[in-house]
Amino acid sequence: MSVNIAVNSKRPVNLDLRTIKLPVTAYTSIAHRISGVILFLFIAGLLWMLDTSLSSEAGFEQVQDFLQNPLAKLVVWGVLSALLYHLIAGIRHLVMDAGIGEELESGKLGAKIVIVLSAICIVLLGVWVW
Repeated sequence: MSVNIAVNSKRPVNLDLRTIKLPVTAYTSIAHRISGVILFLFIAGLLWMLDTSLSSEAGFEQVQDFLQNPLAKLVVWGVLSALLYHLIAGIRHLVMDAGIGEELESGKLGAKIVIVLSAICIVLLGVWVW
């Protein structure tokens, strides 16, 4: 029994990621996945801060003192930025599930809207945190 090879072995293979041009929809999708991983890793810390701050006045002061550290503020801003991006990109997916923006051009427009809205919200969040 012979096995037919369906793949042309003379086909060029480009593994240099710097030369691959992805569409804007791919970048928003990749960023949505990365933001989800960041949330998975750091949401426990945010929940701990919320629980501690609501447990007592001393717990609130402990979290308040912790957030005076610029590095802590930077980490919290990063995690909350991931949360905002993930939320906005998730809303885009829900809209697409409803049948709106599924075509190529409207999908690209939706991806650009996600980037712009996320950037505005993240900047405003930075102003609020700092």
